[in-house]
Amino acid sequence: MTYKTSSPHSFHIPVMGTGFTIDTPLLVAKYGISSVISLVDDVLIEQMRKFWCEKTGEIYEPIDPQDKDVRAKRITAYLNLMQKLIEQQITELKTCSFEPNSEITHYFEMLPDNQLKQVYVDMLAEKEGAKKFNLQEQLRQAITAGSIDVNIMTKLDCQNYHNGEVLPYEFCDAAAALRGYAKSNLSSTVILSAGFNPHLYGYIAKFDDFFPDENSEIKKKICLKVSDYRSAAVQGKYLAKHGLWVSEYRIESPLNCGGHAFINDGQLLGPILSEFKQRKNELVETLHGFYKNALASIKKFCTELPQKVRITAQGGVGASSEHELLIKHYDVDAVGWGTPFLLVPEATNVDAITLGKLINAEDKDVFLSASSPLGVPFWNLRNSVSEEMRCARIKNRVPGSFCVKGYTRFNQEFTKKPICKASREYQKLKLQELAKSDLPTEQLEALREDVLNKSCICNELGGVVLIKNNIDTKAAPAVCPGPNIVNFKKLATLKEMVDHIYGRCSLLINDERPHMFIREIQLQVNYLFNEIKNASVGLPARSQQKIIEVKENLRSGIEYYQKFAKESLVEQRDNFLLALRELQNEIDGIRFDSVAG
Repeated sequence: MTYKTSSPHSFHIPVMGTGFTIDTPLLVAKYGISSVISLVDDVLIEQMRKFWCEKTGEIYEPIDPQDKDVRAKRITAYLNLMQKLIEQQITELKTCSFEPNSEITHYFEMLPDNQLKQVYVDMLAEKEGAKKFNLQEQLRQAITAGSIDVNIMTKLDCQNYHNGEVLPYEFCDAAAALRGYAKSNLSSTVILSAGFNPHLYGYIAKFDDFFPDENSEIKKKICLKVSDYRSAAVQGKYLAKHGLWVSEYRIESPLNCGGHAFINDGQLLGPILSEFKQRKNELVETLHGFYKNALASIKKFCTELPQKVRITAQGGVGASSEHELLIKHYDVDAVGWGTPFLLVPEATNVDAITLGKLINAEDKDVFLSASSPLGVPFWNLRNSVSEEMRCARIKNRVPGSFCVKGYTRFNQEFTKKPICKASREYQKLKLQELAKSDLPTEQLEALREDVLNKSCICNELGGVVLIKNNIDTKAAPAVCPGPNIVNFKKLATLKEMVDHIYGRCSLLINDERPHMFIREIQLQVNYLFNEIKNASVGLPARSQQKIIEVKENLRSGIEYYQKFAKESLVEQRDNFLLALRELQNEIDGIRFDSVAG
């Protein structure tokens, strides 16, 4: 029997790295909490399948690494295992008695204040035996598992080879990951992030599970992680023309989330969400027209009414008041809580040493780095084992890493076959090239540092789970918390974190922390200053014209927030407005004489 997955919660746990949430559904889905796993690292996925098979007594049959479709097969097998184990968990949960500290009690105690929670409260208060029993049966039938959602970074779509021959497109990394998900038994959502990949989007249409059945149900839904309304409209239209419906648009603050920071042009989360709220019906109706025509052309079923669309948001949320604001003021359907969950061992994977470093992290320790071989800014922890080992290799004059997995092999400056910028091979060749150049000393040093900063994150982001589960105790874990981590200073149980989200307790160490909207502007301003500084020593930067556009967008966003605060913000309104004025002054003071026109 396959259980329904319709989370009763107004939050989800987004994807974090490759290892932090790799098995989070097995830890939280039984409580109705949805979470997202990364499909980047199929080697890690296979290691975790073996681990969980051995832990649960399931038969583990290795997948031949020489099989040309090994990546997709590993992913399918792992997702099917997760589904099977969670179904078993739900079966066991439904047979629990309503006693203190039982699993079924935890399920209902963690619920937000909704209709189902009220039935639970009524059941506890009921004295008459038959009525109490009937309420308990009603509650058991209402239990739903959280969704096992997956994330595919669309830009990580490297070509693959078999016996020295280049394989067709469907064996590229992102396409193979999609196929692995499409062939699984899951009924859930794939989150497509990191940009528009037309080739991959067209490939989705080859799988029936992404189309509605005769009951208008879509087994596998599509979610787009987008930066603004325009991006949602463009990508949604492209997919709709292929007969594919986007069931969710996930808006992420580009700088106020952990991991990669896909910088926008100064647009801020509040105004973006406001536009989605105002124009959601327009978006849905427009896309339904393209969708309906596309389905008719390929003779697939389509209802007259549009499919449902969810709007969700994430990025720097740290207080229950912020969570409630996003839900009630902007009408989002759910909020992503990522970084704080790194301190919840019941829900995510972080080894003991890294946990200690996260708990003790200060602002200076969490920095926006050039670590990613993709050339995208990447949140990093200054004293992680990965960073310490990177620095040690430089000190020992052997910079770079051995390219173990190759998920970010995109550079062809020196080789016909793409290699990774974090690899020892690339860094050696690039440093040799720079040494022969006649660049000014300051620029040369800046470019050398940029080369040396690259880390093997596609392998090392999985280190935490390998160490935690004694799979590979020699792994060098990387960690990519958002700046919000400094506001949380102790480990929390799953229930404590859920209670924090819903305002039943507070885990914040600093009630005066900047509001998430203020923090987002601060990060945008800091990034601009650093970008201008980098441009002065010859590192890549946006043009002067683009920076002027960014400044104007920030000014416009501040004007929006000034009006928003006066009309809608109750808590800390004066501090919020004061911070806006200070940030406006900082933006007005930005000079960019060193940036190219």
